[in-house]
Order: sequence, then structure tokens, then C-alpha cells
Amino acid sequence: MPELPEVEVIRRGIEPYVVGRRVEHVDVRTPALRWPIPAHLAKTLRTLRIEKVERRGKYLLCETAEGWLIIHLGMTGTLRVLRYLPCPPEAAKHDHVDIVFDDFILRYRDPRRFGAILWHPRAAGDVLDHPLLASLGVEPFSPEFSGATLFRETRGRKISVKQALLAGDIVVGVGNIYASESLFRAGIRPTTAAGRISRVRYDLLADAVRVTLAAAINKGGSTLCDFVGSNGESSYFQLDYFVYDRTGLPCHVCVTAIKHIVQGQRSTYFCPRCQR
Repeated sequence: MPELPEVEVIRRGIEPYVVGRRVEHVDVRTPALRWPIPAHLAKTLRTLRIEKVERRGKYLLCETAEGWLIIHLGMTGTLRVLRYLPCPPEAAKHDHVDIVFDDFILRYRDPRRFGAILWHPRAAGDVLDHPLLASLGVEPFSPEFSGATLFRETRGRKISVKQALLAGDIVVGVGNIYASESLFRAGIRPTTAAGRISRVRYDLLADAVRVTLAAAINKGGSTLCDFVGSNGESSYFQLDYFVYDRTGLPCHVCVTAIKHIVQGQRSTYFCPRCQR
């Protein structure tokens, strides 16, 4: 599933193309995604200028004068910039939506159709109050995210620290791969109860989360073998994993064999020596 780094890579990729440009028209070939694409979307977006492209968690927010286009990539969704001239690129089977500008198309492709394209009118209030966004945790690169935040929000919680990271109600965007990698960097065993971790160790974890996500963004994302950015290029952060998907291989720090367990139906990888 595209996680925060992948979505941020796509946001940065499409931003120079779409900001300040007007939508010529919208072609919706498959309205039945995770939630139905609004029937009025093509009419609503026509001639509107994209003013900003922002991200909240794993959601892309394209702001216009009339409201926001909310895009979620689901499990296998991608957004790609395709040149419209000299002729429009032919749509393939899983190319569900084209947002057409004057000389290029922003094409949404999603083989499993678990993504979403929704509309939030400005008359309905701030987009951050939308039901899909209002309950999200803090952004990992924001000043509100810190070891103190993690420590405060986990008091009394018996779930594992990894599950607390994945839940998304404390901090957003720390998906399965990035949780394993961040916990390794911080030297924390992923099975440790979230409520038992000290403030000092949470300071280390908050720093590790930021470093891990920043590295993934710089490398272009990582989470699926078929993930591509807006320019169609594959990601490469998977080449730099410390523990993820390295079962039995030697730890890069202490050469102890990496272990694999399952937590909440998700794979977890850790070094039994480096992570106490």
C-alpha cells in the first residue's frame, strides 16, 4: 500500500504540473472505487484552477476556489502525469480517471480499486474537518510530533508499540515497513507494550520516525514492488532496509540474524540483540 513517503513523492511530482493550471475536463471511466466518485465531479472541476496540492496522512488534497479534491491511492493506486500532445495516451484496463489539463493528463490507475476520489466543497468548511481526515493523528514532520507526544498518548496502553504506531491516531504515515525500520533505529523491541516505554526512549523513536520517513521520501518511496511515482519511475528505498524482509540475514550493526514475527496479521522484523 502506498504510505506517507510514497504519497509525498507523488505530491511533489504532480505539484509543478498542476498548480496554477485549469482543468479542461474530467473523464471518469470507472466511478465505482472504494466509495463512488461523485456524479457531479466532472462538471464541478471543469475550468477550476488548482491552487495548492497538499497532503494529510496518505490523502492528497488538491485545493481550488470552490473546494478540495480528495484523493486516496488505496492499495495499488497511482497518479501519473502523461503528455496529451500530439495525441492523448490510450487508457488501459485499470486507468479509471483522467483529469485533463491543456497539454497533459493526470491519470489515476488502480487495479484493485481500493482508492478514492472525493469532493469536499468549500461551503462544507475546512477540508481537515472531513470525516476521513478529522480523526487522524499528528503529522510526523510537524512540531506537534515529539517523544513527549508519544509518551503522553500511550500512557496506560497495553498494545505493542508497533501496533500503536500503525494505528494512526497518534501519528500518521508510519506504515508497516517504516514502523519496523523506525523501531530498529530507536533500539526498541516491537513487541514492547506502548505504555511501558519511557519518555527518553520515545524521544529516540520520534527522531527515528522522522529520519526513516525522510530517507524514504528522498529515495522515492518503497512499499510495493509496483509502486511508481508521478513520472513512472520505480522506488528504491527498499535497497536500504535494516530489518524489513531480511529474515535470517545478519543485522547490519551486530550481525545477529534478523527475526520475523506476525503482529496483528502484519509482518514484523527486528534484531533480537539491537532491539531490547
